Amino acid sequence: MQALIFADRLGRELEPLTDRTCAALLPVLGKSVLEHTLEALGAAGLSEAVVAVSPFADELRLALGDGGRWEMRLHYVLTCGEEDPDAVVENCQSQLADELLALRGDVLHGAALNEFLRLAAEVSGPVVYGRAANAPVSLCLHRAGGRGGLEPLRWSAEPVEMPPTWPVVEVPGAALNRLESPSAYHRANLDAAAGRFPGLIVPGQQVAPRLTVGPRSRVSPRGPEQGVVFVGENCRVEASAEFYGEVVIANRVTVDRHAILRDSVVLSDAYIGERLEVRNAIIQGNRLIQVDTGAVRSMIETFTPTSQHETVLGDVLAAPFDRLWGLLLLLLSLPLWPLALVAALVENFDDPLRETRLRGNRLEFDEFGVRRRRAFVTMQWMTSIPLLRHLPRLLAVVSGDLRLVGAEPLTPEQATDSQREEWERLADRAPAGLIGPTQLILPAGAPRETRLMSDVFYACQRGAGKNLRYLLQGAGALFTPRAWWPG
Repeated sequence: MQALIFADRLGRELEPLTDRTCAALLPVLGKSVLEHTLEALGAAGLSEAVVAVSPFADELRLALGDGGRWEMRLHYVLTCGEEDPDAVVENCQSQLADELLALRGDVLHGAALNEFLRLAAEVSGPVVYGRAANAPVSLCLHRAGGRGGLEPLRWSAEPVEMPPTWPVVEVPGAALNRLESPSAYHRANLDAAAGRFPGLIVPGQQVAPRLTVGPRSRVSPRGPEQGVVFVGENCRVEASAEFYGEVVIANRVTVDRHAILRDSVVLSDAYIGERLEVRNAIIQGNRLIQVDTGAVRSMIETFTPTSQHETVLGDVLAAPFDRLWGLLLLLLSLPLWPLALVAALVENFDDPLRETRLRGNRLEFDEFGVRRRRAFVTMQWMTSIPLLRHLPRLLAVVSGDLRLVGAEPLTPEQATDSQREEWERLADRAPAGLIGPTQLILPAGAPRETRLMSDVFYACQRGAGKNLRYLLQGAGALFTPRAWWPG
């Protein structure tokens, strides 16, 4: 038997979630909807599938490959998008087996497919449909000699009720979410986290009765206690964060201090800023999608920025003290410079010390009379040890080009590429610094947009108390593995 998976939805009904990916690749509990489908097929004993794809076809093929991860063989056929399933079968007849298990790979099934196949085996006829209770038909066993019959699997945001041509079996305990809207997608994630979708293979380990944590994620044991929480892989959740109701956090997400999430879904590569409160929403990058109203807005709008007058005054008073502290730290760091030289020679003998240009805190006027941050040249030891690599930046603190605490310094090229929208330019309210929340909290491989969001939150909420805390946190970080080991 062969599986035929329809994953060719255009996804207009899910916008803005589908403006960067297709419906089949949207994550549920840290894995794409289509991955859950393939796992269910593998559990039912199928080893070969044909996948019908349309939008983001290259991205989908890159994500799934040849199916070896699921011990399956995957073949792909390209459609025009939301095409008639019977027409798809007609066009790729030579690739299909006589007996097919047809289903959509861009909806979430909570059914044991082997149970459907067992029940369908007891029903005669060329086509047998399957469904969950009170749900549209979502499965189809297409036997040799059958022609047509796949019309119920054609995608429509509002399924058309029609009397089925062939027998229908109801799969006991099955569940279905068609993901026909952002609200439905939000509900699918929360239901899956709460165990209301039987048969899903949940990644990670259950470290507490209501807390599941994925690989390489840092979640304090004193962390989420108030709700049912799923945390994906490579995440960092501060101990003071609070979770209520049902919360799903995808992969590579940072949740900062005192953030509050309630009945919400956070998609991959997001940053939840300090003291940010999110209720009944989906977070995708910088977008907050309110599922009850459908409103989409920038997350930066969810808090009040610091007064500009207070910020400017604090910056003027802090600058000379920063330079004095930078000189003291430079003197204290002198024993590390020979070690940095040796480490750089071991890894890059021909080029141990390299120049790099960064935007600093000194201002200049360009040829059009526009004030901008002046770029300066600093050095960098060519070693993979983070602490040693950035030792020369202490010279930039002494010169006043960098502050001790501030936003992550960017190269001029990074600033041009990543600060195009109004919210992105808010990061310039904060001085560039040697350390700060982005440098201390986020992993080195975090996406540029996530790092920029962290800097924006810091710029809008910073103050003397926060800077002192980051200084103390930076001092403590000197004695952690992260300061001395790559990655």
